[in-house]
Amino acid sequence: MKNKGNLRLLTGNEAIARAAYESGVTVASAYPGTPSTEILENIAKYKEIYCQWSVNEKVALEFASGASIAGARVLVAMKHVGLNVAADPFITLSYTGVNGGLVIVSADDPYMHSSQNEQDNRFYAKFAKVPMLEPSDSQEALDMVKDAFEISERFDTPVLLRTTTRISHSRSLVSTGSRHGSFTGKYVKDARKYVMIPAYGRSRHRIMLQRWEKLEKLSEEVKYHTVYKPAAKEITSDIGIITSGVSYQYAREVFKNIPVLKLNMTNPVARKAITDFASGRRLLIIIEELEPFLEEQVKSLNLKAAIAGKEFFPAYGELGISALEMVYGQLFGTSLFTKSGISIDYPGKYYAEVKDEKQPGEPVVKDITGSMINGLPARPPVLCAGCPHSPVFYVLKKLKAVVMGDIGCYTLSVLPPLDALDSCLCMGAGISQALGMEKADSRLKSRVVSVIGDSTFFHSGITATIDNAYNNGTGLIIVLDNGTTAMTGHQAHPGVGKTLMGDDAPELKPESFAAAAGIKHIKVVDPNKLSELEAVIKEEMERKELSFVVCRRKCVLIEKKKNKVIVTIDQNLCKECGACIKFGCPAIELKNGVYSINGMLCTGCGVCADICRFKAIIIKNIK
Repeated sequence: MKNKGNLRLLTGNEAIARAAYESGVTVASAYPGTPSTEILENIAKYKEIYCQWSVNEKVALEFASGASIAGARVLVAMKHVGLNVAADPFITLSYTGVNGGLVIVSADDPYMHSSQNEQDNRFYAKFAKVPMLEPSDSQEALDMVKDAFEISERFDTPVLLRTTTRISHSRSLVSTGSRHGSFTGKYVKDARKYVMIPAYGRSRHRIMLQRWEKLEKLSEEVKYHTVYKPAAKEITSDIGIITSGVSYQYAREVFKNIPVLKLNMTNPVARKAITDFASGRRLLIIIEELEPFLEEQVKSLNLKAAIAGKEFFPAYGELGISALEMVYGQLFGTSLFTKSGISIDYPGKYYAEVKDEKQPGEPVVKDITGSMINGLPARPPVLCAGCPHSPVFYVLKKLKAVVMGDIGCYTLSVLPPLDALDSCLCMGAGISQALGMEKADSRLKSRVVSVIGDSTFFHSGITATIDNAYNNGTGLIIVLDNGTTAMTGHQAHPGVGKTLMGDDAPELKPESFAAAAGIKHIKVVDPNKLSELEAVIKEEMERKELSFVVCRRKCVLIEKKKNKVIVTIDQNLCKECGACIKFGCPAIELKNGVYSINGMLCTGCGVCADICRFKAIIIKNIK
C-alpha cells in the first residue's frame, strides 16, 4: 500500500471501478459475467463515466476500441470465457494500437465457481503480445489499473488486467485518491493504423514486434516485480519461489521461510529479474493456479537451479492454503530441502532463444517474395468497374463522414482515390466502433457512419445493431447489400434465398432485423441513383436518432449481363477537372492528359455521368 490516506475496505472489483474513476476514464463497457460483473455496476455509480452493458463481449470490446480511437480512456470488463467471444477484435487490437488508453479486464474463474471451464487467459496475452498485469489484492488492483492506462498510452497498446475470483470478490484495505480530470484525446484520421487491410496489417505487425521489445525492457523495472525476503534468522536462501496474483498471498502464508519473487507484470515476464533472483539458488518453486504459464517461461531461461512446478501443484482448481500446506509437507524432509543435493531432475531448456542479427525496425523474417513477383505487371486492389459500393463511399467522402468500416470488398475504399475508410478492425466491428466514437465525443455524433456488407451483417452485424438500438445510438448504419458474399467468391448467405446445397430458403432482409430492433428510420435505396443516395445519406447523418439505410443492388459480377450501353467522354466538353477519376472506377482512365472510358471494363452503370457536372460523359444505348 502506497499510503494511508482515504482508506476503504473494497473488493477487487470495487477497486478496479474506483481506479477507472481516478484514472480519468470517460467510457466503460462490459457484458455481465461472474466474477467480473460488479466492475461495471460500480463504475456506473460515477456519473462522470458513460457506462453500458453490451450485448456480448465482442461488441463490448469493439465499442471500447471505437471510444479509444475517438480519444477517450476506456475500460472494458468480461469474465474469462468472454474473451473467447472477444478474441477477434482483441488479437487485431494489438496490431492497430489505441488512441486513448484501453484496459481490458479478464476475470478468470479457477475451480469454476460459476463457469463452464477454468481456462487460463494468461495465454491470450502471450498470443496477442499484449502486456498483462496481475494484482494480488484490492490495493494492487487499483494501482495496476492506473499503471495499465499509462502503459497503454505510452506504448500504443491495449493492456490486459487479469484477475481471478478470489481477487474479484475478496476485500482488503485500499487507499483511494481523487479523480484527475477526464482524459479525452483528439481523433485524427490514420487509415494505415486503424484499417487492417493486408498491406497495412503487415506494417502494423512489425510495429507491434518493435513495441514488444520495448515492453520486455519495461517489465524489468522494479515496480513490475517485487522480492519478499523473510526475516534473516528464518530464511532459506538457497531456495526461492516465483509467483504472481493471489498465489503470492498463499505462498507468503505457507512458505514463510523462503524468499519470493512476485511478478506484477506477467507478460512479458522480467527475464533478467528472474535470472538475478535465481542466482545462487539450487531450487526454484513456481506457484501458480491452472496452467504452467510462468513455469514454462522460467524453464526456457536455462537456469542452473532445479525447478519444481506442476509436478507438485495441481493444474486445475484454486490452490488455497490447504493445497500449499500439502505441497509444503511433501517437499520438506526430502532432498529438495537438504544441503546434500536435489532430487528433481532438471528438465532442461523448453524453448531455444533465437538471437536475430536484424537491424532495428527490420522484420524478423526476410521477404523472399520480392524476387518471385519481380517483373509481373502491377495489379492494384480496387473495387470492380460498376461496383455498387463505389457510389456510397464517393458520397461519404464528399460529406466528410468518419466511416467505421468492415471486412469485405468495400474495405478497398480505404485506398486512393476514395480514401473513405477510417477503421476496419474485424467482422461486425464498424457498427460497434461507431457507437463508441459518438459516446466518447459528442462532436462526432453527426459525422460518424458505419458501413457493413450484407453477408457480414448476418455474420456479426445483427448483435452490433441491437447494441446500438439498446444503448440509444444516434448514428447511421449503412448495409451494402449486393446479394452475395462477394469477396470470397459469391457464396450464398441468409439474405440470398438459397442454401449451399441449392435448396430454397427464406430471403432474410437486414431492414427486417433493424425494424425488429426498434429502429424507426429505415430506408432502402439503389446506390447507382447518385442524387437520391446523397440526399438520403445526408438526411440520415443529420438526424438525431439512429437510422438504418440499405444500399441494395446486385454485385456487378453476378449479373453478368451484356452491356446495352456505350459510355464515352466527349473531349470537346471535358474540362479535365478530374472529378471522374476521383470516383475510383477502374474503367475511367487518364492517359497522356486525356480522360477516356475503357469499354472492355465499363459495365454501363452510368454513375460517372451523374458525377460529371460538365455533362461530358455520354451514355448511348445499343440497339
